[in-house]
Amino acid sequence: MNPDFVEFRRGVISPLECIKEGWALIKEQYWLFFGITIVSLLVGGALAIVLMGPMMVGLFLCLQQRQRNQPVEFGLLFKGFEQFVPGLVVTLIKTIPVIILLIPYYILMFGAMAATMPRDDPSPEAAHAFMASFFGIEIVFFITVFLVSMVIEIFFMLAYPLVADRKLSGLDAVKLSYRAGKANLGGILGLILLNALFGMVGVLCCFVGAYLYLPVAFASQAVAYRRVFPDAGPSYPVPPPPPGNWA
Repeated sequence: MNPDFVEFRRGVISPLECIKEGWALIKEQYWLFFGITIVSLLVGGALAIVLMGPMMVGLFLCLQQRQRNQPVEFGLLFKGFEQFVPGLVVTLIKTIPVIILLIPYYILMFGAMAATMPRDDPSPEAAHAFMASFFGIEIVFFITVFLVSMVIEIFFMLAYPLVADRKLSGLDAVKLSYRAGKANLGGILGLILLNALFGMVGVLCCFVGAYLYLPVAFASQAVAYRRVFPDAGPSYPVPPPPPGNWA
């Protein structure tokens, strides 16, 4: 499929509505999707660069099946490995900016530590200067990573669903996700921030709430994806019903 000819809608993402529809999408099978989400993150996180891609593809396959009112089984999650290479490529491209960011960070951090580390001066002032420079670099790095992560998520949020739904190559999925993300910039940014806010509220509930909210966050992304990209048909057709007597 040529991504240049894939149509998508512009300015159609309403963050709060996506979250509400995401909850409505999974609430009847919440614990199934909770298990699917946790397993996908645990398996993907075990070897993040290699396994996260196919696990995310499998997660969105499950959500897209649910959107089509088709039966969802736990094993469908692992169908994402049928798109292993595209999922891997998306993950690799997604991590490049972070790697580029880490290199100057470590150079700057070690350089600052070497310059400010007290050697022959054991005074409290020297120790304070060293700690101030260290924590100053950490704060700047945290803010920079946060901003870069936001930008990455805006333009990559639709890539895994595209691989699951349209069977695009990893590079084509990233290119199309970038174009669609740019056309829906405000809505995607709002959805990311709102999901982050609800996740932080969950963290305040002894972290348990954050885990319980994860399936809703991913479901809201699936809803946002479907608003941008019209349904192109089922990825895995429903098997025909068994023969029997028909009224």
